[in-house]
Amino acid sequence: MTFSTLRALHAVIGAAIDDIEHVYRERSQGGALEYPSLDEPYYHTAQHTPEEELAESLKSDPAVVTAAMRIVAACSQLSTTVNKPWSGLLEDLMWSEFSSALRFLEAANIVEILREAGPGGLHVREILRLVLELRTNSETAAPPDTVPLTPAHLGHILRLLATGHYLREVKPDVFTNNRASSYIDSGKTVAHLREAPEKKYNDTNGVAAYVGTSGDTTLKSVSYLTDWALPEKRSVSGRTEANFDCCRDAAVVPQTRYFAPFNLAFNTELGLFPWLELPGNEGRLVRFGHAMAGTREHETESQILQAFSWEDLSPGSVLVDVGGGIGSQSILVAEAHPHIHVVVEDRAQVVSTALSAWGPQYAHLLESGRMSWRALDFFEARPAALTVPTLGQVDAPAVFLLRTILHDWNDQDCKRGVLILSESSLILSRLRAAAGPDTKLLIGERLLQHACAGEAEYEAASQSDGATTTATFPFVAKNSPLLPNLGVANILGYLTDIAMMGVFGGKERTADEMAALTLSAGWRIVEIRRMPCSMWCYTTAVPV
Repeated sequence: MTFSTLRALHAVIGAAIDDIEHVYRERSQGGALEYPSLDEPYYHTAQHTPEEELAESLKSDPAVVTAAMRIVAACSQLSTTVNKPWSGLLEDLMWSEFSSALRFLEAANIVEILREAGPGGLHVREILRLVLELRTNSETAAPPDTVPLTPAHLGHILRLLATGHYLREVKPDVFTNNRASSYIDSGKTVAHLREAPEKKYNDTNGVAAYVGTSGDTTLKSVSYLTDWALPEKRSVSGRTEANFDCCRDAAVVPQTRYFAPFNLAFNTELGLFPWLELPGNEGRLVRFGHAMAGTREHETESQILQAFSWEDLSPGSVLVDVGGGIGSQSILVAEAHPHIHVVVEDRAQVVSTALSAWGPQYAHLLESGRMSWRALDFFEARPAALTVPTLGQVDAPAVFLLRTILHDWNDQDCKRGVLILSESSLILSRLRAAAGPDTKLLIGERLLQHACAGEAEYEAASQSDGATTTATFPFVAKNSPLLPNLGVANILGYLTDIAMMGVFGGKERTADEMAALTLSAGWRIVEIRRMPCSMWCYTTAVPV
């Protein structure tokens, strides 16, 4: 029945395009509003016509998102079915090369260089000249005569990206931005990058910082996944004994238990966060804070506002953003709900960078004290009372927010706080001990679904009234040719799962795993909210 499946996948694509076109026509108010072109850059910091802004914003419309994900799922399944096995295998194996090229694109400031060049683009010789010119202002830059990069090298790197639909090669060796590459733009001018390269990520949406962090720490860590999981596969060739804590004989399996592939990749016994605080990692630490702001892009800007019934909280309610970095999500809550006071908690080194990371947009929140920070490691014992600048001492907050925190840790760490080399306190249990009877726990993370679904799940989905979304329902009807979790359209969640394993020894969880974990620490899940076809969820739990 393969041909019928191929035609069914083709039909899914056609029907989804019809759905998207219907939304654009309906919202264009009689005009012919087009879906945004891949060839046209869209810089978030630039001025746009109302039509351009509407066309871009409609990409986040729930109906458009749902249709788009079906297109991605069907195209991928169709492509994998018909592609030559050897070609498909090599392409999948070699995507690390593409990831490395994306990291280079961001680190070399090429998106910003091409933005200023305009639609005509630049020749690789001129791009390289500007790249090297910007490098010379960095205190850590290697001498120019030691840089091996040539125009030929650069052209090949950029051509790979253009072939993968990042950038456009408008003439031989002449490149310009397209919509995909413009998404990485920091908005900084070349002059600003020349004068203050260390401030590239300040007052940005964090996407460029996320690319830098992911292409550096995450990619390098995950490359050691097999060496970590199967110690006998570790090669000691060319490495010191200290690297693997084993003798020179490669046949001897190392005895040290490395907590995560990250430890092998960076030859350290520290976890990521204390490692980032080591001398020499200052730039990485600052970039990581901004990269967490980039994780807003996991969801629509308003999703954090729809994640919880914020309007039902009484005046003077306190939201504590646990491990919140610079407060990239909770600041949106403070802005939208003046009756809520936000306290962001993180390690002292992170908190020290928070105020300088924000531009003038939120100055009123910072100056009024309605948005504040305090240094507190979530593995440490919590103070008996919470001091809020605008309110004084508060017995217990109304809401604890844990956004992209629990996936950094495995279940043992989340419950017992066992770190790589030492005992630490608890995450969930510490929060439970500090909670009042009405305190809510709000968890913002993906909840993974299985790549299959049973009769019970399909039956529950058919009977749901949609009032409260459950994270275990299939995304498609029972007779759909698509995988019930939408396959590649949702693969980001599963890739992030392995990334968490690679960097932290952590994981993303299914709804059942999250329920068991929270209950073991004294919290009971009462609601799960998610966007259509998305595994990104906000889960509310109450004290047991």
